[in-house]
Amino acid sequence: MGKTYSIQLEQNDLGQLLDGLHSRSEAWHGTATYLESGNTPSDDFVIEECRDADEARAMAEHYDRIIAVINAQVKAQEPSA
Repeated sequence: MGKTYSIQLEQNDLGQLLDGLHSRSEAWHGTATYLESGNTPSDDFVIEECRDADEARAMAEHYDRIIAVINAQVKAQEPSA
């Protein structure tokens, strides 16, 4: 595993970061779908550049893992109900 960093962000900034990560994940998921089926999620969808559907899926999963790690860290810092 590579070096890890602790980064502090205000809640709104974290929300913006997660929103951007979700957008990238959706773009890669949509690209994988297009490469597998020829169908796009919407008429204005932009296909990401990659070798094949496997690479697109791997990229989507990478973004999904980042989002999951951030969400787990946020949850761990929330006061218990």
